[in-house]
Amino acid sequence: MQQNKATVDLSEDAVYRVCEGKLEKVDKPGKGFGKQVITWQNGKPTHYEVSYTVK
Repeated sequence: MQQNKATVDLSEDAVYRVCEGKLEKVDKPGKGFGKQVITWQNGKPTHYEVSYTVK
């Protein structure tokens, strides 16, 4: 089995997803309060949605 490695900056607050061996940083919500929703299909993350609310 081939092993792929990635380096992540642990001093930065972030969310990542791994799909088909590739590491992808998920976009941050704009300003205010936000959320990230990741959709899965057949055991794999297929896409994500980012939204935010300003109070």
